[in-house]
Amino acid sequence: MPATSGDTVRVHYTGTLDDGTTFDSSAGREPLEFTLGAGQVVPGFDKAVDGMEIGETKTVTIPAKEAYGDVDPDQTVTVGRDQMPPDADLSIGDRLQMGMGNGQVVVVTVAELSDDSVVLDANHALAGQDLTFEITLDSVA
Repeated sequence: MPATSGDTVRVHYTGTLDDGTTFDSSAGREPLEFTLGAGQVVPGFDKAVDGMEIGETKTVTIPAKEAYGDVDPDQTVTVGRDQMPPDADLSIGDRLQMGMGNGQVVVVTVAELSDDSVVLDANHALAGQDLTFEITLDSVA
């Protein structure tokens, strides 16, 4: 029976970027378990698994819009160096947690540094990138 929306599925997968770099894989771990169509994975991954049969393997390329979205310039903020902890030894690419006024915590990446300011980017690290997955359907419940 093919996997359909509402099924709990378990999949093994390897995700790669356009340059062939692996960014995530279930190799050596338990399969990823999620409810198909429940929004627990990026939309393109859900679509790829829908209709697969147990044991089937497929390779799909998911466009950025169906993965982590396009890079949103509104997700960057420039803050003064004086707003950072004084002992912070920052480098471009560092991942930091930033507290929001509503109590929510957002992970940001240091995108730019100057003597006076720091540009923080809250876009997902994979935003703007097409993602290729090799997916094998392990089980359906």
